[in-house]
Amino acid sequence: MGEALVLVAHGSRDPRHAATVARLRARVAEQRPGLRVEVGFLDFCAPGVGQVLERLAAEGVRDVVAQPLLLTRAFHAKADVPAVLRRAASRLPGLSLVRAEVLGPSPLLTSALERRLYEAGVRPGDRRSTGVVLASAGSSDPEAIAMIAAVAREWRHTGWCAVRPAFASACAPRTEDAVRALRAAGVARVAVAPYVLAPGRLPDRIAAGAAAAGADVVADVLGPAPEVVDLLLQRFDEARAVTATAGTTALEMAQ
Repeated sequence: MGEALVLVAHGSRDPRHAATVARLRARVAEQRPGLRVEVGFLDFCAPGVGQVLERLAAEGVRDVVAQPLLLTRAFHAKADVPAVLRRAASRLPGLSLVRAEVLGPSPLLTSALERRLYEAGVRPGDRRSTGVVLASAGSSDPEAIAMIAAVAREWRHTGWCAVRPAFASACAPRTEDAVRALRAAGVARVAVAPYVLAPGRLPDRIAAGAAAAGADVVADVLGPAPEVVDLLLQRFDEARAVTATAGTTALEMAQ
C-alpha cells in the first residue's frame, strides 16, 4: 500500500513546537502528492514514533522512511532515534524501515536562514555591514559543535560582515556573548539567526539573550520554510535511493 515518510520530531511541552511541526508536515505533503507524511515525537507530545509506525504497519504500509527533524548529528541522532527505530523494527518485521540522514549541514538550510533574516528586516544590501550570530540549541557532542562552527565559517564567505556561532545550552558562547563580541569588534549591525526548526524553551532562550545584548534583528525559527520542505524531500529521496541500491534491511538501516 505505498510508502510513507515519518518526520521524527523531538517534542516539547510548548504547544508552538507541535503546531510548527504540523505546518511543516502539511507543506511536505503538499509538495509530494501521493506520499503519506506523518509525524511521530520522541518525547512530550503525541503520537510517539512507535505508535505511528505500528499504525502504518496495521494499515498495510510496508515502506517507511523515518526522517529525524534534527539539524546536527548529536545525542538524539546517535542514540534516541536509532533506539526507537530498532525497537519498532524488532516488533514490526514486515515493515521496511529506513532512517534518513539528519538535515544539516545543507546549503538549503543556509538559504532558509537568510530568508528568515530578510523577513525580519535585514536587506540583501546590508550583508557587508551586518554581523550574524548563528544561534543553535547547543550540544555536548563535539561533532555537533564542530558542525555549527563550520556552518558559520562557510556562511561568512557569502558576504556577511561576520558570522559567529552561539549556543543556547551545553556549551559556549551564549547568544548574548556572541552579540556583544561582534559589537566589541566594531560591527555596527548585529542580527541573530536561530538555527532551530521549531519554537520552544531553547529558542526562547536564544531570543532572550539576543534582546538582552541589544541585537538589532532577531529572525524567526526555520519552521516550514520552503527550503526546509525541499530539504526534507531531498533526504527522503536519498534514503530511498540508498535502500534500492544496497538492498539494506530495515533493522540495519535503523542502526
